[in-house]
Amino acid sequence: MPDTGQAVAAPSVRSGHVTALRLFDVAYGIDLRRAEELWAQHAGTASSRARLVGTPAKAVRFDVPPLTLTLDPIPIQLGPLAATAGVTARIYDFGVVALGLRVQARDQPWADFSALANLVHAHIGPEGTESPWESLMARVRALIDGALVKPTDNAVQEDYLVATVHAFDERLTADALQDRVDLIPLLSGEERRLSEPARRDLLRQSHSYYTDDLVVLTWDRAFIYEPRGDSDVADVLEVANAQLLEMRAYDELLDAELPRMYDRVEDTRRPGWRGPARFAAEARRLYTLVAEVTELTERVDNALQVTEDVYLARIYSAALDQFRVRLVSAAVDRKLTIIRDTYAALYDEASSSRAGLVEWLIVALIALEVGLALVRH
Repeated sequence: MPDTGQAVAAPSVRSGHVTALRLFDVAYGIDLRRAEELWAQHAGTASSRARLVGTPAKAVRFDVPPLTLTLDPIPIQLGPLAATAGVTARIYDFGVVALGLRVQARDQPWADFSALANLVHAHIGPEGTESPWESLMARVRALIDGALVKPTDNAVQEDYLVATVHAFDERLTADALQDRVDLIPLLSGEERRLSEPARRDLLRQSHSYYTDDLVVLTWDRAFIYEPRGDSDVADVLEVANAQLLEMRAYDELLDAELPRMYDRVEDTRRPGWRGPARFAAEARRLYTLVAEVTELTERVDNALQVTEDVYLARIYSAALDQFRVRLVSAAVDRKLTIIRDTYAALYDEASSSRAGLVEWLIVALIALEVGLALVRH
């Protein structure tokens, strides 16, 4: 917010909310239809398939619409503030569960709304003192356990905070909003004033489509001003976080796999008549790993398909860049290439070893035949 030399009162938030997201990698895949059936049988609360309500289906659509589950609200303590949080769980077919805790805000001065966002981050964020996430995740997982394909106890998680305003106490354009409101404390969580380069960097990913909407993205937080009340931008940011989580999970999996692969390759080269079988067994294992990771990464890449909506496409692309999804994805591709090359080399060695073994067997059979002929003679 520029310093104009005159104090201008910040508007009050008439309607808005702060949502903390925590995303978990729980399985290789999730059968959403089965999860929906299990949830209906045991939880008795509503479920639905997610869709982008403010955008035509042909412009932006989910490849496989995730399943949204509604849980009972829970009380949370945000330092001195006692609040009630609405709870949702969104289930993605590529094995991710995204939990959301939403705290409503009504008729609050802007400073109080900004402070609320920082309280939510401080107490139920990644380093928060309150941690309802594990118990909520345990409940969801217990109820949909039968729908999990190759469950995992992966420790990789992602967090994100979204502060959304649907209405101020006066009508504001995006330009007027940025003039009247200092977004920096909300986006940074810092109480001290930041330097001008730091402020510009935080506001670099600012996007508007109409004159009265605004989205500002950072690495771990976002501010959304959406007077029409739809949640499309927040949904797109959640998908980008889910993609980041899966790419990170597979990046760590491959990081752990590469040293083991090198050790196993050395073991296969031990002398012995079972060498070809060892080569072939390790090649088959690597081929299976590459096939599984490739299939998952393709499903993750295609989770959201943006065609005609230029605004959401720009936000989605900006989120992927801001979260460094493409960099992690490129790292996964490089490691998959190493494993593919190793698989090809092992396959060639297995073929060569078999060919060598066959040659020795032919020589041995010829020698045996010659020996028998000499004995008969």
